[in-house]
Amino acid sequence: MTTIAVGTDKGLFSFAASEGGGWEPADPQMLGWQITALGRAGDGTYLAGTASGWYGPAIQRSDDLVSWQQVSPGPQYAADGARTLERVWRFAPTDAALWVGVAEAGLFRSDDHGLTWEPVPGLNDHPTSRSWMPGAGGMCAHAIIEHPDDPDRLWCGISAVGVFRTDDGGGTWELRNSGVERAAPEEDGGPDVGYCVHGLAQDPEAPDTLYRQDHMGVYRTRDGADTWERIETGLPARFGFPIVADAGSGRLFVAPQHSDERRVSPDGRFRVWRSDDRGDSWQVSGRGWPSGPRWAGVLRGAMTGDGAGTIAAGTTSGEVWVTTDAGDHWEQLDVTLPRIHAVTVLA
Repeated sequence: MTTIAVGTDKGLFSFAASEGGGWEPADPQMLGWQITALGRAGDGTYLAGTASGWYGPAIQRSDDLVSWQQVSPGPQYAADGARTLERVWRFAPTDAALWVGVAEAGLFRSDDHGLTWEPVPGLNDHPTSRSWMPGAGGMCAHAIIEHPDDPDRLWCGISAVGVFRTDDGGGTWELRNSGVERAAPEEDGGPDVGYCVHGLAQDPEAPDTLYRQDHMGVYRTRDGADTWERIETGLPARFGFPIVADAGSGRLFVAPQHSDERRVSPDGRFRVWRSDDRGDSWQVSGRGWPSGPRWAGVLRGAMTGDGAGTIAAGTTSGEVWVTTDAGDHWEQLDVTLPRIHAVTVLA
């Protein structure tokens, strides 16, 4: 059974695929809590990043998406106050470990499926870290991708810094942003940072081919991030946040927004856009979109897929859009939720 879990400003909402078609809602969980990240550990445990103005950020674990237990202690920076843990952004299970990206920007790893956490000093204390700067959404490590054939090679995206790569399992990291347009002037942070990556996706057939939705455009690399090229032909705007690759169909998906200044759907026509040729060209993804105006956007953690044709996107206005045929047909779930931060599709 496929379940779509949706993290919002005011709780966690889940929808299970029914045998007769459609999606059945479950009782909401953690009402009143901001759910900033959703994922699953290698042992099947469900994970949620939570936030509260009173209690701060935390990681919750569950075996059933109903009963949740807070991890204590969770990821922690040193008590010297040089960096503060503000928000959990992304869970990424790999063969070697479970990783979590946070704000202020940093990476932590767990070797026991999220029960305990250790910092990754090679990234967190990178020589450029004193020059890192936040984007509008904060200074966040929000994307972690592993090479399936080489567990020592991983990529991490940090806004508004850039894409890092490690070739030694996380011991050392190097910035890899050649060919990408900077989002911040060089004088603001130095020559190596200021590349505001919003989302990363990996080609399922060629794992050194990555796709990135940036503040300044949409890009592709075919050499593991050594060099990047623009891939924006057909898009109504180059700005956006998420980017998703579907393994079954080989298709790519983005959710364009008008611009950094406006951050709404282009011309009020909310659509997910799709590429059938690995980014060479783009078109509106399938049918089912509303005829009337929709001015919502999709945040960086709010569009994801299961790799087998089901993709879900949650909007800033609380709508949930789903396709089960790799973008040929889309439907809006019969629900309006609080502002959506995180979406995951669970098998």
